[in-house]
Amino acid sequence: MAQVSVQAEDFDLGAEYRRLCADAPGGGAVVTFCGLVREYYDVGGADEVRELRLEHYPGMTEKSILDIVRQAEQRWDLLAVRIVHRVGILRPGEQIVFAGVAGRHRGETFEAANFIMDYLKSEAPFWKKQITRNGSEWVNIRESDREALSRWQAADDQASARK
Repeated sequence: MAQVSVQAEDFDLGAEYRRLCADAPGGGAVVTFCGLVREYYDVGGADEVRELRLEHYPGMTEKSILDIVRQAEQRWDLLAVRIVHRVGILRPGEQIVFAGVAGRHRGETFEAANFIMDYLKSEAPFWKKQITRNGSEWVNIRESDREALSRWQAADDQASARK
């Protein structure tokens, strides 16, 4: 069972965990990730982020996230997935994303959570603009995020070659 919420309001981490567990009776593993807005977008960056503005297209964004979850469900035997992603104006230290995955075994549950976060970070249609004391700029995908995706794509290529 997959649940996706895109919302301006903050979320209660404990409540999201409890919801995920309730949706996965008989599960043996739960992996959760909570992302926070960074104070500095680039490591060692000189310009402190004052706020991050996240925009999205309602309906399209949720559909895209559900597609990412469906891809994970095709790879692993998952019992439940819960994604909450915030939009609007966020400040450093605020929660921005919750990704929770419940499964029968820890290995596949960890892998599925990593897969979902890698794709959320790079493929979900969110537009991020960081505001600093020196102005504003749109945030682009990082090279490390592209590399994370390529790991999953390489695994797909290897699986296809074995068939």
